[in-house]
Amino acid sequence: MCGVVGFWAEAKLEGQSEMVQAMADRLAYRGPDDVGTWADAELGVALGHRRLSIIDLSPAGHQPMTSPCGRLTLAYNGEIYNHLNLRAELEREGGHFNWRGQSDTETLLAALRHWGIIGTLERANGMFAFALWDRGTRQLCLARDRMGEKPLYYGRSRSTFLFGSELKALTVHPQWQGVVNRNALTLYLRHNYIPAPWSIYQGICKLPPAHFVVVGNNGADIGEPQCYWNLAAVAETGVAASADAGDSQMLADELDGLLRDAVGRRMAADVPLGAFLSGGYDSTMVVAQMQAQSTRPVKTFTIGFHETDYNEAKHAKAVADHLGTDHTELYVTPTEAMAVIPELPTIWDEPFSDSSQIPTYLVSRLARQQVTVSLSGDGGDELFCGYNRYVLGYRIWCKFSYLPAGIRKILSFILARIPVGRLEQVMGLLPRRLQIPHLGDRLPKLAEVLGHQNGEAFYRNLVSHWKSPAEIVIGSREPETLLGNSAQYPNLPGLRERMMYLDAMTYLPDDILTKVDRASMAVSLEARVPLLDHRVVEFAWRVPTALKYRGGQGKWLLREVLYRYVPRELMDRPKMGFGVPIEHWLRGPLREWAEDLLDENRLRHEGFFDPAPIRRMWNEHVSGQRRWHYYLWDVLMFQAWLEEESSITCRIDASSLSRTAALH
Repeated sequence: MCGVVGFWAEAKLEGQSEMVQAMADRLAYRGPDDVGTWADAELGVALGHRRLSIIDLSPAGHQPMTSPCGRLTLAYNGEIYNHLNLRAELEREGGHFNWRGQSDTETLLAALRHWGIIGTLERANGMFAFALWDRGTRQLCLARDRMGEKPLYYGRSRSTFLFGSELKALTVHPQWQGVVNRNALTLYLRHNYIPAPWSIYQGICKLPPAHFVVVGNNGADIGEPQCYWNLAAVAETGVAASADAGDSQMLADELDGLLRDAVGRRMAADVPLGAFLSGGYDSTMVVAQMQAQSTRPVKTFTIGFHETDYNEAKHAKAVADHLGTDHTELYVTPTEAMAVIPELPTIWDEPFSDSSQIPTYLVSRLARQQVTVSLSGDGGDELFCGYNRYVLGYRIWCKFSYLPAGIRKILSFILARIPVGRLEQVMGLLPRRLQIPHLGDRLPKLAEVLGHQNGEAFYRNLVSHWKSPAEIVIGSREPETLLGNSAQYPNLPGLRERMMYLDAMTYLPDDILTKVDRASMAVSLEARVPLLDHRVVEFAWRVPTALKYRGGQGKWLLREVLYRYVPRELMDRPKMGFGVPIEHWLRGPLREWAEDLLDENRLRHEGFFDPAPIRRMWNEHVSGQRRWHYYLWDVLMFQAWLEEESSITCRIDASSLSRTAALH
């Protein structure tokens, strides 16, 4: 696992190697073991790399790496799990390869030289983001893995094309001019993350998963991203074939074998390896498959909380005891968890407000004390129907969608206008057995459900925080995304399938995988995600929905495979999210911090948000009238990021002045 950076300037710049070195050094934690730079002074192009050594720890894996012919230069972040198979295939096809070492970087570079971009990307099984400079064509190619496990930002600032694994690397370049994209800010308020291809800065994009982009003409010509693996086509083809997929036993056997291979490939490392274990189905499946292939106890790691509603550690411990892993758990106090909050803007680099980022960082930090690579169970929910919205949410929509649209609209109008504050007061006078918890929150949500015209709009509402974010962000217009453009949806049989597809295209790469990448990389830990092996993804879409959702529960087929390794009674319990009690912290120990960031005069001076609705929510939340913590956390994380971004800009400006003075 590593970090890549680089630039291509229209005008020749002095000190190119020093510039790209500074960019790479901003990502030192992504690759603390080695640093490398490469530059073509005449053409104004430079690549930089930070290395976390995992496979072939020798200098033979040093990057940027240039092909023996001198034509191609590669800076690459990630792992190609089938790279030895690719080496064998290259040799069978008659290529003459004088391998210098055993690194997958060397394999990838040879493959790109032999098969080209598309041929290599179609063959590679891995997680990656890379930059390839072709001296012959004078083109720069950027590419990203199929599911979006590894990040890559790119775009122009002034007269220079910039790219990097994280935004903070771009901000070091002297040509950097970061301007907040207010339209992207509306998307952030809706989703608690900024979806690809947008970033928080104008002119800077995220490369979408399963795409590559070609850049030419001194970085002035940026092509349209090209797709090399289409999840929509995978979903359509899989669903069409699901009727003939076979019986449940045969599919369970196939899934078991696929997972065994996917996990086994991700256990290859020349450094200590372990796994995150929450005790849920996905992480337990990964650890069970690891232990089945290991001759020694697998190292597993869990974070626990003393608050019962947020603690999964006891379940993880029971699973670890059954599987016989070498288990480490750490119970974290609220003070220890909240101590992470000041670091979040720097770690996530652009506004990001999924509060499970806190325990994800903590468990990564815990694991890094013993291992350099950790496997994670992410992806199972999107592939095998695990989220509550596929079960309870789908059931609610089906019940209310039978009502005529006119009646739904009237009911929505009435429910939205019930004075919830007064209703909560009345509810408090009733005996406890007759009280409905959080009725003031539930009635408005029910009104929203009733007001939607179709299932897609209902789903979009479910995954939205702020429902009309352009009304909050001053001078903005919310861009259309995949969630609002049904013309781009594949031909799938029902709402449940469309929800799983949309989550895999948006929430999974832009929230879940972003969270895991930043949290793990912040402590120089490589996180690998076996369930997102593209062969498992393609298989999952061939599984009939009736074998994913059965008996009122999701993940049926995955569960059946897991029960081959772990007793059913050990696993059958309600699903618990990986979260922290932000709701209570904002009313208690975080109140003063939040009050400062949400100060009305401050909001008005900064000019991004309309203070009135934010202050109303804050006052209602603090008083206990309503639970607005999700909405408020979005604003707070932007405010904290903005504060950090301003201080970084000042430091960079000062550093730039020093470098300029030194050059003269």
